[in-house]
This record gives sequence, structure tokens and C-alpha cells, in this order.
Amino acid sequence: MSKDHNNSAFKQLLDKLQQESWQLELLISGFAIFGLAAAIDPIQVKLETANYDSNIYFVLFWFAAKVCCWILISNLMVHVILRGLWIGALGLRYVSGDIDYDELKYAPKFTKFLSKKIGSFDRYIATLENYCSILFAISFLLIFYFIASLAFIVAILLTVFVFLDNELGGTLNVVASITGAIIILFILFGALLTFIDFITQGFLKKKKWLARFYFPLYKIFSYVTLSFLYRPLVYNFLDNRFGRRISLILVPGYMIILFFSTYYYRESNYLSIDRSSSKNYANPNNYEDLLEENKTFIKIATIQSKIITDPYVKVFMIFNENVEKRLFAFNEGLKPYKDIRGYQSEITITGNNFTRKDIQKRDSLRREYYKTYNEVHSVYIDDKKYDVEFLATTNKNKKLGFETYVNIKNLTEGKHLLKITRKTIRKKDTVNFILVQIPFWNFKTN
Repeated sequence: MSKDHNNSAFKQLLDKLQQESWQLELLISGFAIFGLAAAIDPIQVKLETANYDSNIYFVLFWFAAKVCCWILISNLMVHVILRGLWIGALGLRYVSGDIDYDELKYAPKFTKFLSKKIGSFDRYIATLENYCSILFAISFLLIFYFIASLAFIVAILLTVFVFLDNELGGTLNVVASITGAIIILFILFGALLTFIDFITQGFLKKKKWLARFYFPLYKIFSYVTLSFLYRPLVYNFLDNRFGRRISLILVPGYMIILFFSTYYYRESNYLSIDRSSSKNYANPNNYEDLLEENKTFIKIATIQSKIITDPYVKVFMIFNENVEKRLFAFNEGLKPYKDIRGYQSEITITGNNFTRKDIQKRDSLRREYYKTYNEVHSVYIDDKKYDVEFLATTNKNKKLGFETYVNIKNLTEGKHLLKITRKTIRKKDTVNFILVQIPFWNFKTN
């Protein structure tokens, strides 16, 4: 069929499909809105999980999925409303025909004004038809524009990861850093020119001397922005006045909508639900029994509940890569010769050729790792330090962390404040930094 696109029969088929496509548009819009709305919550959970795990790649992926869903939902809802209005206008035309301005018996001034501004009822129906027909293409074009913007960010992140975030030493590190900086500057320069060409609707392509300079960049960044996938849509928009007008207001319109969506109503000058736990505020993220109920994640540490009737406090501290980096800074002997953190395949080709000496050294370093963690972190209740020992484990959500139990058998009833500190080296001095404060109430059971 693709070889027959110049065939007259094929063109007639396309014309017929254009006229009858509104039924399919409504059907697809309805199912798509329902399916996309159902997908928003699972995607949000995935996004929060990736953000919680500090996984920038999955954060970008699920963020892109969420934004694409909202673009489609909002545009398709507008499409359904406009298409419903179009159907209503067709029904009204069947009953009433065109607008008869003489029948209204208005003054000549109003009749002339309305005839000029409104015109025939058929023109109104045709305008609705144009907007309805173009909304589908706009939806996917906006998604491609967003993905193109995200592709620039990914390109810069990959450059930083490959060239700048490395452990090469000496001359190789200098060469890699200079190469990475040049590539990032090139990407930023190309992104700027691409954006200028986009908002000016092809100005850089119209001037011969600019076009000669811009053409190589255009070819390179057509792959970076993935524009080769949606280029026909773009130029089909730009080759007519209606499409150019829509394209001109498209991005500014959505940026204005995005700006106003950031507004929220604040109820108090002093209270906020996003505050960290302190002596006067209890954040649900610090209580194990509230995490699942509120569908939230551990930020730093948790205890079992706000009200504790047990003779102990269960303390769980979440693990992330930053924890290990701080331990390396505190005890440089823990830093391995080869850092194995990051993505790895479970497939091994040569196998693990560890000697007995290697295993003993690894076990010795692991014991030193736990020892350093316990030296760095301390637990206080009402400014009294408790002797505790953290060990590695996972919580009920399978999150890796460190856990310990604090004996509070002799603690008085009432409100108390648990505090966890971390030793930090600042200007060669060791200072205790308050990592988290968690208020709780202790009551004895009979």
C-alpha cells in the first residue's frame, strides 16, 4: 500500500477516511482516556520509587511516561468536548439550518457586526471540525517535543557519566574531562540553535548563509531529538496558515498552563505537611506503621510507631549510595580498588576466581565497614546517648538498611524525642551532625 500513495484510488480512500474518521476518533479517545487515567497512579508509584532509590535514569523514564499520559489525557478530553459540540452543532443545523440574521430583527449595526464576526453557521462547524481533526496530531507532536527536550538532558547525563564521572587518573582523566566539557558545550550550543529554529518556525533554514552553517547541526540533532520520527507531522503543520498559528501558540500555551499548575494554597505561615520531624512535628515518613497507610517512603529513618508500648524502640535507617560515600570519606581504607556499584549483568563468563586470601580480606573489610557505620552513627533519646549496634537487614518493603533496638524499659511515660546523629569531617575536624529527630510517646502496658 505504501508504494501506491500516488494512486488516485488511494487518495480517494484517504479522503473518505478523513470524512468518516470522527466516529473512530471518539471511540479511541474514550478508551484512551480511561486507560491512561488508570495508568497514572501506578506510574506515579514507580516514579516515587525511582526517586526514592535515587535512580536518575528510571526517574527520567517514569517522569516522561507520566507527562506523556497527562498530555494525552488533557488533549483527548478537549477533543471529546469539542467533538461533542461539533455533533451538537450538526444536530442544530439539521433542525434550524443556517443563521438567519434578518429573522433576528436586530438593528443594522448589530446585524452587520454579527454577520462579519460569526458569518455562516457552516463556517462555525468547519472551524470545530478543523480543531477536532488536528488535536490528535497535536497530542502526539507535543509528546515528541517533550521527548526531544528530555533527549538533550539524557545526552548531557550520558556525557557526564562517560567522560566526567570516572576514576581515571593523571593525563587520561584530564583528556576525558576536556573531551566531556567540549561535548557538553556542543550539545548546549546545538540545543540553543534547535530551539531558536523551532520557535521561529524554521528561520535558520530560510536564510542561505545560515542554512549552510545550520544544516550539519540539523542532521546531527535530528538524531539527538529523534525528529526523524515525527518530522512529517511538523512540516505538515507548518505548510499552512492554520497549522503555523497553532504551532506558534502551542508551546507558550502549555508553558503558561505548567506555570499556573505550580500554584497551591498555603494555610499557615508556620505549619507545613512537608516538614521534617522535630520536637514539635511528627512526619508520617518516620513511623513504620504509617508508611503503608500513607503510601509514602522512608526518607532517613523510622521507628515502629508514634505510640510505643513495647520495652524497646526499633530503629531502621535506610541505605543509599550516599551512605557508603560518607563511610569512605570517614574511613578511606574501606574504599575498594574497583568500585562494583552500578548496573551489572548476572551473566558471568570467566567465573569468580577468588583465592582464600581474597575472601578473608573481603570479610575483614566487611567487619570494618559495620564497625565504621556504628562509630559514625549514634542514637539519643532526650539527649541521653544509648549504646546500640546497627546491623544490615531489609524491612518489610524489601528495602536495604541498618536496624537496631533501643532498650527503653526504664524510660518514663510520656513524650520523648529520639535523635540520630552522624559524624562528619569538616575542615579536618569531626563534628556530630543531627541526621533526624523523631518524637514518640511511651506508655506502659499492664
